[in-house]
Amino acid sequence: MHQKIQAYFSSYTDAATLAFFRLAFGIMMFLSVVRFASYGWIDKFYIKPVFHFTYYGFGWVKPYGIYTYIAFILCGLSALMVAVGYKYRLAIVTFFVTFTYIELLDKTTYLNHYYFISVISFILIFLPANACFSVDAYKNPSRYFDKIPRWTTDILKLLLAVVYFYAGLAKLNSDWLIHAMPLKIWLPANSDLPLIGPLLVKPITAYIFSYAGAIYDLVIVFLLLNRRTRLLGFAMVVIFHVLTRILFPIGIFPYVMIVSSLLFFDSGFHKKVLQFITHILKLPFNPQTEVKIKTEPNTPANNLKLAFLATFVAFQLLFPFRYLFYPQELFWTEEGFRFSWRVMLMEKAGYTEFTVTDPATGKGLTVNNSDFLTPFQEKQMSFQPDFIVQYAHFLHQHYKTLGMHHPVVKVSSYVTLNGRLSVPYIDPNVNLAKQDDSFSHKTWILPFNDTIKGF
Repeated sequence: MHQKIQAYFSSYTDAATLAFFRLAFGIMMFLSVVRFASYGWIDKFYIKPVFHFTYYGFGWVKPYGIYTYIAFILCGLSALMVAVGYKYRLAIVTFFVTFTYIELLDKTTYLNHYYFISVISFILIFLPANACFSVDAYKNPSRYFDKIPRWTTDILKLLLAVVYFYAGLAKLNSDWLIHAMPLKIWLPANSDLPLIGPLLVKPITAYIFSYAGAIYDLVIVFLLLNRRTRLLGFAMVVIFHVLTRILFPIGIFPYVMIVSSLLFFDSGFHKKVLQFITHILKLPFNPQTEVKIKTEPNTPANNLKLAFLATFVAFQLLFPFRYLFYPQELFWTEEGFRFSWRVMLMEKAGYTEFTVTDPATGKGLTVNNSDFLTPFQEKQMSFQPDFIVQYAHFLHQHYKTLGMHHPVVKVSSYVTLNGRLSVPYIDPNVNLAKQDDSFSHKTWILPFNDTIKGF
């Protein structure tokens, strides 16, 4: 086994594959930042709100008013630098830091693919993605390499496989397979689409889509790995993600997944694409006459890097299963739900009415949430317990500054999950101002009087 591991880390692949991914990744991230800014979302999500829902442990990450635009500018510029491979290491570090900073500003905007981008950009810091077809390699030929270690592309394939396969496992639950939820709710909303619209209102369509989605996620990586089924697999990737893009507003994520799946193609394909770009744009990137191989030194520093990356990958494999340590239904409490590749599995909505009482006088008031939250923030807060307790703490502090003595904050909360009747969600007798937001189980969430079987 030890010899096989050594042999693997001594094997190499064409640098064109990683260069192709770097170029595509950088361009997509630049367009993503431009798209975000063009819709006015920087102002809407990060500057206008008076309160931000932060991730536990990252409450210190704050927007800085109009200066928040600087983070987006740096993020976009660094993405372009990554694409062309100019000062690559500085560029990818800057992109990872700025993108992750933006992601951490407010968990109201959380999406699985934002986390995926942070993970991939972090890994790219350690990869020789500028070994060829880059400004760095052109300006300094000593940085040019035809061959790079095979693991540098395999690690990206593995992380992509985790996203797909774990998403497939998550779909193996009774709501998805037996009740076709939440697709039975979502699909009819697209009934006005040409050709397929009338089909989307039929219950059988929701079941077909549910089973097809689960099977797709579970098998697509294996189809892409096998040369004989790769084209079929890629066709399925394109059809699946284009259809997903038409039906659901999930931004550029479908395009990211389509382009990322090209990692599984032979390096000859990536080399032809780069040569085509070189020819069309008349770029001065000419292949070297001598094949250069980027070998990795057997040094403590390099071994430490490999050990660190192995630990990071192991964390990505295990972290999604942390929900097993919580006692109640995952979809109900959402404890361990984020960062686990559970994509579009719930239709959840809630209603929350907060009351704040001064225990010294007994006088209280009912909070108008729109005084402090945007409509989108209020919607997301209404069914997520960590949002609810964070907001309760904010209300406690706000009314304390207005003169209340240790204000008591309670909530009347009702939630519906995947078409079930709306039922009480948070214990209305608990003073949420005294409850901590932590990784511990939130005992003040009322029980889920149903069972969702599966992963």
